Amino acid sequence: MEQPQNTGAVVEIRDLNTRFGTAVVHESVSLTVRPGEIFALVGGSGCGKSTLLREIILLQQPVSGSIRVFGREVLGLSDEQALPLRRRWGVMFERGALFNSLTVAENVGMVLREHTQLSERLIDEVAAVKIALTGLPADAGPKYPSELSGGMRKRAALARAIALDPELLFLDEPTAGLDPLSASGIDELVVSLRDALGLTIMMVTHDLDLLWRTADRVAVLGDGHILGVGTMTELSQSEHPLIREYFYGPRGRAAREQAWKTK
Repeated sequence: MEQPQNTGAVVEIRDLNTRFGTAVVHESVSLTVRPGEIFALVGGSGCGKSTLLREIILLQQPVSGSIRVFGREVLGLSDEQALPLRRRWGVMFERGALFNSLTVAENVGMVLREHTQLSERLIDEVAAVKIALTGLPADAGPKYPSELSGGMRKRAALARAIALDPELLFLDEPTAGLDPLSASGIDELVVSLRDALGLTIMMVTHDLDLLWRTADRVAVLGDGHILGVGTMTELSQSEHPLIREYFYGPRGRAAREQAWKTK
């Protein structure tokens, strides 16, 4: 059996290639996510951001390359072999992926029932703690997703994602579809969860406000390649035309100016 490599990286991608038919999505993509950081992947619509995330969590397979999580190569693992790794990460999908027929507490508890031997009483208690950690009121637990606002559904999905005390958290468009006030609350929650739980967070987003407020480093994906990696300040000074287009459009300028005002 292949032994894990200790490179110090939580996620390490090397020379990744992805194609759908003749369409090239990723070509020789490489990046590294460090322990304890909030790392964001950005780029235009259709550039392959969510595809890359799905490949890391083993929902899709690339054509070639390497993806290591916690030092272990994940490509080619069977579901059974991948299970110990999957218990170490949590995922919040763009639309939440909550089960509408279950309450918030049942959605969170379902993960615990599937992966632990905890008693029903302890599952209920742990679910309540996770719900509280995401800033939801206690009375949200018995409610169904359809009874919650968009921001509250995002928080419920986050509560489920951290149910197993993961070391690594994946967020796919965590503020998509939210009003500015709700989105700002998610910004603060992402940072507070990282700090309180010692998480490493990798997120896919197009929300420039979220990037300025939370991201330690950002990778820009475009034309199948990683065009640049750095802090938001570093990337905003890049001369690459696609990166400049991303950061110097009207929304990019407004987000940058707002971020500088709050520093």
